[in-house]
Amino acid sequence: MDAANRFESTVTYRLLRAEYCVGLAISAGLFLAHLDEVRWPVAIAMFAYIDLIGYLPGAIAHRRARGGATPRVYYVLYNTMHSWLTAGAVVALWSWLVRPEWALLAVPIHLCGDRGLLGNFLKPFSVPFEPAPHPAFTAFTAEVAAGAGSRR
Repeated sequence: MDAANRFESTVTYRLLRAEYCVGLAISAGLFLAHLDEVRWPVAIAMFAYIDLIGYLPGAIAHRRARGGATPRVYYVLYNTMHSWLTAGAVVALWSWLVRPEWALLAVPIHLCGDRGLLGNFLKPFSVPFEPAPHPAFTAFTAEVAAGAGSRR
Protein backbone atom coordinates (compact mmCIF):
# COMPACT_ATOMS: atom_id res chain seq x y z
CA MET A 1 0.00 0.00 0.00
CA ASP A 2 1.11 3.53 -0.62
CA ALA A 3 -0.49 6.96 -0.62
CA ALA A 4 -1.81 6.51 -4.16
CA ASN A 5 -2.94 2.87 -3.80
CA ARG A 6 -4.74 2.38 -0.51
CA PHE A 7 -5.22 -1.36 -0.50
CA GLU A 8 -3.25 -4.38 0.60
CA SER A 9 -2.31 -7.29 -1.60
CA THR A 10 -2.69 -10.76 -0.11
CA VAL A 11 1.02 -10.86 0.71
CA THR A 12 1.23 -7.38 2.27
CA TYR A 13 -1.95 -8.06 4.25
CA ARG A 14 -0.40 -11.26 5.64
CA LEU A 15 2.82 -9.42 6.47
CA LEU A 16 0.87 -6.71 8.28
CA ARG A 17 -1.01 -9.35 10.25
CA ALA A 18 2.30 -11.06 11.09
CA GLU A 19 3.61 -7.79 12.55
CA TYR A 20 0.56 -7.59 14.80
CA CYS A 21 1.08 -11.22 15.82
CA VAL A 22 4.56 -10.24 17.00
CA GLY A 23 3.02 -7.40 19.01
CA LEU A 24 0.52 -9.88 20.43
CA ALA A 25 3.31 -12.30 21.39
CA ILE A 26 5.29 -9.56 23.13
CA SER A 27 2.25 -8.20 24.97
CA ALA A 28 1.06 -11.67 25.98
CA GLY A 29 4.58 -12.67 27.01
CA LEU A 30 4.90 -9.65 29.30
CA PHE A 31 1.41 -10.29 30.66
CA LEU A 32 2.24 -13.94 31.42
CA ALA A 33 5.62 -13.04 32.90
CA HIS A 34 3.83 -10.80 35.42
CA LEU A 35 0.71 -12.92 35.88
CA ASP A 36 1.02 -12.85 39.67
CA GLU A 37 0.89 -9.03 39.59
CA VAL A 38 -2.15 -8.74 37.28
CA ARG A 39 -5.35 -7.41 38.82
CA TRP A 40 -7.87 -9.59 36.99
CA PRO A 41 -10.94 -7.32 37.23
CA VAL A 42 -8.93 -4.52 35.61
CA ALA A 43 -7.49 -6.84 32.93
CA ILE A 44 -10.92 -8.23 32.05
CA ALA A 45 -12.47 -4.75 31.94
CA MET A 46 -9.64 -3.41 29.76
CA PHE A 47 -9.97 -6.34 27.36
CA ALA A 48 -13.77 -6.24 27.22
CA TYR A 49 -14.59 -2.51 27.00
CA ILE A 50 -13.30 -2.33 23.43
CA ASP A 51 -15.88 -4.81 22.12
CA LEU A 52 -18.64 -3.99 24.58
CA ILE A 53 -18.71 -0.42 23.28
CA GLY A 54 -17.19 -0.80 19.82
CA TYR A 55 -18.29 -4.14 18.38
CA LEU A 56 -21.33 -5.65 20.08
CA PRO A 57 -23.76 -2.77 19.41
CA GLY A 58 -22.81 -2.79 15.71
CA ALA A 59 -23.01 -6.57 15.46
CA ILE A 60 -26.51 -6.50 16.94
CA ALA A 61 -27.57 -3.65 14.62
CA HIS A 62 -26.11 -5.50 11.63
CA ARG A 63 -28.07 -8.66 12.44
CA ARG A 64 -31.26 -6.67 13.05
CA ALA A 65 -30.84 -4.94 9.67
CA ARG A 66 -31.11 -8.37 7.96
CA GLY A 67 -29.05 -7.39 4.94
CA GLY A 68 -29.93 -3.72 5.05
CA ALA A 69 -27.53 -0.93 5.88
CA THR A 70 -26.00 -0.73 9.34
CA PRO A 71 -26.12 2.88 10.62
CA ARG A 72 -22.77 4.67 10.39
CA VAL A 73 -22.71 5.40 14.11
CA TYR A 74 -21.79 1.75 14.70
CA TYR A 75 -18.81 2.02 12.35
CA VAL A 76 -17.69 5.15 14.20
CA LEU A 77 -18.05 3.37 17.55
CA TYR A 78 -16.09 0.37 16.25
CA ASN A 79 -13.32 2.48 14.75
CA THR A 80 -13.07 4.72 17.81
CA MET A 81 -12.84 1.84 20.27
CA HIS A 82 -10.42 -0.15 18.06
CA SER A 83 -8.14 2.82 17.45
CA TRP A 84 -4.64 2.87 18.92
CA LEU A 85 -5.26 6.56 19.66
CA THR A 86 -8.23 5.77 21.89
CA ALA A 87 -6.45 2.78 23.42
CA GLY A 88 -3.42 4.91 24.20
CA ALA A 89 -5.58 7.58 25.78
CA VAL A 90 -7.41 5.02 27.94
CA VAL A 91 -4.16 3.40 29.10
CA ALA A 92 -2.50 6.78 29.73
CA LEU A 93 -5.51 8.07 31.66
CA TRP A 94 -5.72 4.90 33.75
CA SER A 95 -1.98 5.07 34.46
CA TRP A 96 -2.27 8.71 35.51
CA LEU A 97 -5.51 8.54 37.50
CA VAL A 98 -5.11 5.06 39.01
CA ARG A 99 -1.63 3.62 38.40
CA PRO A 100 0.40 1.92 35.68
CA GLU A 101 -0.11 -1.83 35.92
CA TRP A 102 0.38 -5.06 34.01
CA ALA A 103 -3.39 -5.50 33.56
CA LEU A 104 -3.28 -2.68 31.00
CA LEU A 105 -1.54 -5.08 28.60
CA ALA A 106 -5.02 -6.46 27.96
CA VAL A 107 -5.55 -3.50 25.61
CA PRO A 108 -2.68 -4.24 23.18
CA ILE A 109 -3.43 -7.96 23.53
CA HIS A 110 -6.97 -7.25 22.32
CA LEU A 111 -6.01 -4.94 19.45
CA CYS A 112 -3.05 -7.04 18.27
CA GLY A 113 -5.19 -10.18 18.50
CA ASP A 114 -7.96 -8.58 16.45
CA ARG A 115 -5.54 -7.48 13.75
CA GLY A 116 -3.02 -10.31 13.82
CA LEU A 117 -5.14 -13.38 14.50
CA LEU A 118 -8.53 -12.30 13.15
CA GLY A 119 -7.43 -9.86 10.42
CA ASN A 120 -9.87 -7.18 11.61
CA PHE A 121 -8.76 -3.60 11.07
CA LEU A 122 -10.81 -0.39 11.05
CA LYS A 123 -14.12 -0.54 9.17
CA PRO A 124 -14.87 1.69 6.17
CA PHE A 125 -18.48 2.76 5.66
CA SER A 126 -18.48 1.23 2.17
CA VAL A 127 -18.41 -2.42 3.28
CA PRO A 128 -20.82 -4.47 5.41
CA PHE A 129 -20.29 -4.17 9.18
CA GLU A 130 -19.57 -7.90 9.34
CA PRO A 131 -16.90 -9.08 6.88
CA ALA A 132 -18.27 -10.09 3.48
CA PRO A 133 -16.52 -9.90 0.10
CA HIS A 134 -17.37 -6.75 -1.84
CA PRO A 135 -17.86 -7.66 -5.54
CA ALA A 136 -15.89 -4.64 -6.79
CA PHE A 137 -12.97 -5.41 -4.48
CA THR A 138 -13.02 -9.08 -5.45
CA ALA A 139 -12.79 -8.13 -9.15
CA PHE A 140 -10.13 -5.50 -8.43
CA THR A 141 -8.03 -7.98 -6.43
CA ALA A 142 -8.20 -10.50 -9.28
CA GLU A 143 -7.11 -7.83 -11.76
CA VAL A 144 -4.17 -6.73 -9.59
CA ALA A 145 -3.16 -10.37 -8.99
CA ALA A 146 -3.13 -10.93 -12.75
CA GLY A 147 -0.64 -8.08 -13.10
CA ALA A 148 -2.95 -5.73 -14.99
CA GLY A 149 -1.99 -2.84 -12.71
CA SER A 150 1.72 -3.06 -13.56
CA ARG A 151 1.30 -2.69 -17.35
CA ARG A 152 1.98 0.71 -18.81
